Amino acid sequence: MKYSSLAFASVAAISLAACSEPAPVENTQADETAMADTMTNEAGTIVDVASGNPDFATLVAAVTAADLGTTLSGAGPFTVFAPTEAAFAKLPEGTVAELTKPENKEKLAGILTYHVVSGNVDAASLTKMIEDNGGKAELTTVAGGKLTAAVEAGKVVLTDAAGGKSTVTATDVAASNGVIHVIDTLVMPA
Repeated sequence: MKYSSLAFASVAAISLAACSEPAPVENTQADETAMADTMTNEAGTIVDVASGNPDFATLVAAVTAADLGTTLSGAGPFTVFAPTEAAFAKLPEGTVAELTKPENKEKLAGILTYHVVSGNVDAASLTKMIEDNGGKAELTTVAGGKLTAAVEAGKVVLTDAAGGKSTVTATDVAASNGVIHVIDTLVMPA
């Protein structure tokens, strides 16, 4: 559990910064919103928050397997787009087991850091970036790749380098070293 917390904290540190107010983006998936509502910054770092929620068990295990604990435990601020258990379940069978093998540590680290943006990008800031840039905002991930954020049907949707899409289902889950936005599908680098 110690390594899981450290690993997720690392991912959180890389991804989001401290959050402010919730964005005006509508969250229609009640179960994901309820999950986010149970997470609190009283738990500590992003890793602590994620480790305290069973819906991030695979993410925490992946961060541990990628040996990102030390890297992702920085002060931040970071923004993390955190995939849930259901998001990992969308991957082809055996993918997670394959990626978490020691020989795939570098590839896994690249995928995980593709979910992290340096700086404070709370939901309100992200929504403003989208509006100010003609309906799309380009985010540079810690992995060095690009994610494109846009509003589709009232929800923020991320498009990855391969053209895959992920919907943000809950926003602004606060932690001491950043913020978590919950996503329903993994985003993948090119």
